[in-house]
Amino acid sequence: MLHKILPLTLLLGWCASQPVCADWYSREQAVMGTAVRVELWHENRTAAEQCMDRVMKNMHRIDLAMSPFKPDSELSKLNREAAIRPFKVSQELFQLMQRANEISVLTHGRFDITFASVGYLYDYRKGLKPDATQLKSLQAAINYRHIVFDAAEQTIAFQHPNVRIDLGGIAKGHAVDQGIAILRQCGIQNALLSAGGDSYILGDRRGRPWMTGIRHPRQKGKFALVIPLSDTAVSTSGDYERYFIKNGVRYHHIISPDSGKPAPLSRSVTILGPDATTTDALSTACFVLGPEKAAQLVETLPDIEAIIIDADGKTRYTSGLQSPP
Repeated sequence: MLHKILPLTLLLGWCASQPVCADWYSREQAVMGTAVRVELWHENRTAAEQCMDRVMKNMHRIDLAMSPFKPDSELSKLNREAAIRPFKVSQELFQLMQRANEISVLTHGRFDITFASVGYLYDYRKGLKPDATQLKSLQAAINYRHIVFDAAEQTIAFQHPNVRIDLGGIAKGHAVDQGIAILRQCGIQNALLSAGGDSYILGDRRGRPWMTGIRHPRQKGKFALVIPLSDTAVSTSGDYERYFIKNGVRYHHIISPDSGKPAPLSRSVTILGPDATTTDALSTACFVLGPEKAAQLVETLPDIEAIIIDADGKTRYTSGLQSPP
């Protein structure tokens, strides 16, 4: 399907911001370090509220299991134990890490959850980064091939002592997909669920497409463009979410596995596709790849499209998207 891209600097407000919004219900909470929002159409307020409760409860559950910052999370325990001995994990975490591994193979390692082996040394609030000695000593730990899966035992092991993983490039997409599954179980046919840069549009906006904004990477509070969408996932990775600038260099959170340093070739990458788990991971991978190689990859993938804002601020579109006149 050809998507028409509309140049716009201001996104229309959500339905919930209007004084009267019959049959549209919304909820927003801070989860997974970002704003999670669900908006849905339902004929019954009580049923709508109960469904939104289920979605948010599941978001918090995934955060408790997969946060690298919570010491008791399943992911934190895995990071502490897997280099010592195979660590048994839940089926959900095992399958999500297998999916991450598949994306790593597809992108020749440009998506790699072991980036955290170096990435954990960046502190964007304090403006701290690893020094040359640290990069040199830990660089070898970044390699998705260090992760060993045992499907029979449902265990994961690390083959390098300094491996750490972070699911920040795929977990929010997974959480969105899980939330959409809950909405479908509730019988919801029209909804939007977003977690930061990852969203899924279920159905349409009661006969009209949802107008989804892509943030301008250098003008806070503005959008580079908006896209009319229905029944699709959309994820954006940008160098403006977590970063600091030191000596004129922007140090952001999208780390290149090749260098252990922030990927320099793009400002923003948006991926459209059939599920948010895939679009989340691919937006990170394509950001690292850079505009030319990212576009080449996307053109080989069915039902996937990309909008790429490169390091110079130029916007590029893959062939299934219609750019502005």
